[in-house]
Order: sequence, then C-alpha cells, then structure tokens
Amino acid sequence: MDIGTTQDYMKFFAALMAIVNPIGAIPIFINLTQDNTPILRRQNANRAAWAAGIILLTTLFTGEMLLVFFGISIASFRVGGGILILLMAISMLHAQMSSAKHTQEEADDSAERDNIAVVPLATPLLAGPGAISTVILYGQRHGSPLHFAFLTLIILILTLSLLLSFRAAPLIAKSLGKTGINVVTRIMGLIMAAVGVEFIANGLKQLFPILA
Repeated sequence: MDIGTTQDYMKFFAALMAIVNPIGAIPIFINLTQDNTPILRRQNANRAAWAAGIILLTTLFTGEMLLVFFGISIASFRVGGGILILLMAISMLHAQMSSAKHTQEEADDSAERDNIAVVPLATPLLAGPGAISTVILYGQRHGSPLHFAFLTLIILILTLSLLLSFRAAPLIAKSLGKTGINVVTRIMGLIMAAVGVEFIANGLKQLFPILA
C-alpha cells in the first residue's frame, strides 16, 4: 500500500500545529473580536476554524495540480516552501507574528470589517502560505486514497483544535498570560524551523542528486 509511516503522519500533524499555532493566534483573535457579543464571538470562532480547514482540504486535493499547471517542480517548491517556513519560524522564535501571515495593512483593514472570520483569521493568519505549502508537500508524497484519508483526518483534528482554542480564547489567554503564549509560540517556531530545514534539504537533494 502506497502510504507513509506512522511517524510521517505524526510529523505532518506536528508541522501543521506548529505553523498554524492555535495558541499563538489567540491574542489576535481576541483583539479582532473584542467588540463582539459572546454569540458573535462564538460564530466567528466557528467560521474561522472551519474556513481554515476547508482551505487546507481544498489545497490537499488541488495543490499538486496547481504546481503542474504553473510548471513548478516539487523539488523547487520544497526549497521555496522550506525557506518561507524558516523565515516564519525566525519571527516566531522572537515571539512575533510573521508578515507572511498577517501584515499591519491587513490588521488595519480588518478593523473596518464586520466579518473577520474568513479574512484575515482563516486566511492568511491560520491557513496561510506556510500551512498551504506544508499540505501540498506532504500530499504529494504518496498517491493512494488511504494516504489522503489520513491527511484529511489530521486536518480535521487541527480544525477541531482551532475551534476549541478560539472558543476558550479568553480563558487560555488569562491562564497563560502574554509570557506563556510567547513561550508556546517560540516552541512552535523551533519546530517550524526544523520542518523548514528538512524541506530545504530534501528539495536540494532532488535538484542536485550529487548532494545525496
């Protein structure tokens, strides 16, 4: 059967959790929904989590076709995606939100929106370039339906984690505090850095077989 090992799927889950970083997104969620009623805040939490999940699932099943359409090799995409993830990880190691996920202009624009669940919460904050790159790269490793079923299950688990994190955002923020959230963000950044380096190394080996 053309599927990965248990370790492969655990690495995919860890990579997605680190890149999406539900805990690190809580301060932004609270800031964007500070004027919401409790009911509207729950609705935005639901919409943001499910929209992010749908974006990642759509990417899983269409990402490789887009690469073929634009004539981009998987090896080149691995190197490019790895560099992007590494740059985002460096920002997270400094407990900062990478501009690849959320720029100041997007923050200013979101302040004027009535519905912030899809933009900027679901994308680019949660299902941003890093998460999309990771899903495409893991999706193309195997072609069997069972492989895609496992990846789909992991994305659904991530979606549920996002939903629970946003639902409990005030409690989590109060319990961890700014310092606690920064610590979690730095740990996730370290995991992301390792994922980025692995993508770059594998891509370079494919582009330059002599390196293998």
